[in-house]
Amino acid sequence: MDKNMTLEKRVAAELYCYQGQMSVFVDDLQGHTLEMGAEEEFETASTIKAFILAALYLQAERGKADLEETITYRQSQFVDGSGMLRALGVGAQLKVRDTATMMIICSDNIATNMIIDYLGLDAINDCIRELGFARTVLHNPLHFDRYRQLGTTTPRDYAGLFARIAKGELVSREASRQMLGILRQQHYNTMLTADFPQYYLDCEETGAPELIWVASKSGSMNACRNDGGIVHTPYGEYVIVLMNKNFHDIIEYSDHPAMVYGARVSRMILDQILACEGRLWLD
Repeated sequence: MDKNMTLEKRVAAELYCYQGQMSVFVDDLQGHTLEMGAEEEFETASTIKAFILAALYLQAERGKADLEETITYRQSQFVDGSGMLRALGVGAQLKVRDTATMMIICSDNIATNMIIDYLGLDAINDCIRELGFARTVLHNPLHFDRYRQLGTTTPRDYAGLFARIAKGELVSREASRQMLGILRQQHYNTMLTADFPQYYLDCEETGAPELIWVASKSGSMNACRNDGGIVHTPYGEYVIVLMNKNFHDIIEYSDHPAMVYGARVSRMILDQILACEGRLWLD
């Protein structure tokens, strides 16, 4: 019996009533993957920021960027949307490392434009291609009044980014460790974790270490709802990417169907990983 197809059929059954299109990629980092629409192209929304982070660390590794350098928020970099830099105002100065951290953990759009300007759009895309993500492109800075697209990627590319971070192979072991530390602070991971057992995600009350943690980057625009990252369990880590498009309701709210069905699929994968002690299925 093809155990992979059994899991695929269970996911497909969960999505039967979902009025949208969801692609799923899961890698248990032990040689097994679940791939449903892995090569489908999606608007990235803010998931492109994880690729920008990788480009920054690649350039820093080569001495072409300095994580400790101070950069200044300019008026030309202003954009509406998520983040905190709008509260600081034009002229705020931050280290490159801190700017990149804000780009990820609170998905700060102004911080993202600052990093894009610091590295250069063409250099970012060159780095993305060099790192092996051939289907991923940053098309423009974040200016929603000027540009229709931000970026495009595939579930396979996005899962590959996180798999290499998890293995310590993206840029370098130290760079992967630092990127993992930033991605673990991500504030917006509802699609991945909404149906997880919350007690194991936050052990502040007991003082015990977290049994489950997530290092991720989500992204939402009218055209898409995406999330992806590394999920740590007592049996090790796995990578999961969920990308959604062609849904009917473009308004963003917490119980949007893409979020609800994404959380169900994510919990299904977690349960499978736990039942098989770190693997997608038993060999």
